[in-house]
Amino acid sequence: MALLLSLQPPFFSSKPLSLHPQRANLFKTHNRLAVKCLAKDPGHVSSLEKQRWENVLSTLASLYPVYVTVGGAIACVKPSAFEWFVKRGPASYSFSLGLIMLAMGLTLELKELVGIFKEKPFSIMFGCVAQYTIMPVFGTLVSKALGLPPSLSVGLILLGCCPGGTASNVVTLIAQGDVPLSIVMTVCTTLGAVLLTPFLTKILAGAYVPVDALGLSISTLQVVVAPILLGSYIQTAFPSVVKAVIPFAPLLAVLTSSLLASSVFSENFVRLQSSLTNATSSSVDMKVVLLAVILLHFAGFFVGYLSAMVCGFKEKQRRAISIEVGMQNSSLGVVLATSHFSSPLVALPPALSAVVMNIMGSSLGFVWRYINPSDLNQQAEIHD
Repeated sequence: MALLLSLQPPFFSSKPLSLHPQRANLFKTHNRLAVKCLAKDPGHVSSLEKQRWENVLSTLASLYPVYVTVGGAIACVKPSAFEWFVKRGPASYSFSLGLIMLAMGLTLELKELVGIFKEKPFSIMFGCVAQYTIMPVFGTLVSKALGLPPSLSVGLILLGCCPGGTASNVVTLIAQGDVPLSIVMTVCTTLGAVLLTPFLTKILAGAYVPVDALGLSISTLQVVVAPILLGSYIQTAFPSVVKAVIPFAPLLAVLTSSLLASSVFSENFVRLQSSLTNATSSSVDMKVVLLAVILLHFAGFFVGYLSAMVCGFKEKQRRAISIEVGMQNSSLGVVLATSHFSSPLVALPPALSAVVMNIMGSSLGFVWRYINPSDLNQQAEIHD
């Protein structure tokens, strides 16, 4: 019955069926013919079944905001739920990031990844400049506008000065954005973080954040560059294997990103909860801190998209730039905050961002998933 119902639209009108006996017999005859045709062509049935499963996997991957929200709620109610993952850090974090980038690499051809440097140098440069201007500036503006105390202001500014996060590549894939551009921007902004993150934090927050330049560069190669290159190589060397695996890659990347974000949040939740308990109510207001993080990421998404639109980029590039600018490497922010500042409150904005940013970004990606970027480009050309 389900098979027959699925075949009705191509063969029949959407108008209600008449109760006339002849038309009823005609309806039965067409159904029998349809079943006979499919029985003679089992390959068509398997193709429909394969497409159905791919649609299911794609839909599951688009539920990123649900996974992150549930993970964040569990981290608040029962932080120990992620203890098995946190205890194995930082190796588990690095492995997870590498797995995400490998999944992204499987969707790209190596020549496509290399070619983007030649074809879109301005897009890459624009995205990197936007990353290290929009977010740091709005981190400073929001902290001043909300009157955050010094420790929280430093934490918010530090978050704004961090490079783009690897989760942005997953969200760009869901949003039908320019995935190669997103990945290259992530690599470039992460490499630039060696100098720009401590430099901008020193200028805007009045505090110097020492960064292990060599260590950060090696980590970037391990968890970003190497997995992408490996994934691209596997796609070229073993196309049949990749063809079978590729439908699962987005869902795998989404689930891994959700686990990583929830674990980072849960790791710092107990410490932050203790800090908030010991802090005076006048110096820390959790709602204000949450609002500050939301406003910072909203500014990144909105201004990033608006600036890309003003500069004449196509819709796929606008989405990639918007998501890349709005989504920070909050894990790096937490590590720097806990390593180089005495006050544990500095880590509060980056830790909150681990969940808030992913909910906001994945929700935006979910909306864009159902809006074809080529349709918006055509509308823009008509108006021009």
